[in-house]
Amino acid sequence: MHCKNLLGSLSEYVDGELDPALCAEIERHLAECEDCRIMVDTLRKTIILYRMAGHRPVPEEVKARLYAVLQLGTAP
Repeated sequence: MHCKNLLGSLSEYVDGELDPALCAEIERHLAECEDCRIMVDTLRKTIILYRMAGHRPVPEEVKARLYAVLQLGTAP
């Protein structure tokens, strides 16, 4: 498995939604690739922090700036 291939399955891997054979392949890759291990660890920590923070509404001015940067028109 190459690093690029890992990216496409990373979310499902972290969520535990992948086929066990593919998980085993990813884990073999992670055992050899420090960069990918760091990426997976960072994603897991980000998810934990997000869940700990709880839901907070995004201020309208922040939403408007985000939509402008992403060129999505106006925020709903």
